Amino acid sequence: MKTASIRYLGELRTECTHLSSGTKIITDAPLDNHGKAEAFSPTDLVATSLASCVMTIMGIYCQTHGITFNSAEASIEKHMASDPRRVAKIVLDMDLSGNHWDELTKKKVIAAGKACPVARTLEGNVVLELNIH
Repeated sequence: MKTASIRYLGELRTECTHLSSGTKIITDAPLDNHGKAEAFSPTDLVATSLASCVMTIMGIYCQTHGITFNSAEASIEKHMASDPRRVAKIVLDMDLSGNHWDELTKKKVIAAGKACPVARTLEGNVVLELNIH
């Protein structure tokens, strides 16, 4: 089953449409690669998807195990490399302190999140620094 359709809009922009929901994302090339940086770049989405996936898997784990999951905030830092141009490192800083879990619960939820599909896809190709507090 197809997931998305992508259309080039010109001037280094694309419009990505999620086929199931119709939700649209515009991408733009970053400033350091001929773009205007007026939207997420494709590599920004790669990095951002890591945080989103970690949170989603944590949510699934909590839902499955009857654990209340009220709060998660994250920031992403993407490091690019050249020759070839690629994402070389992603630093994820995540704050889970609003959940007030005991240490064992926190450890289990974090382990579940760190095993998310995006992290598993990127590991070995991109340095992942996951700082979860």
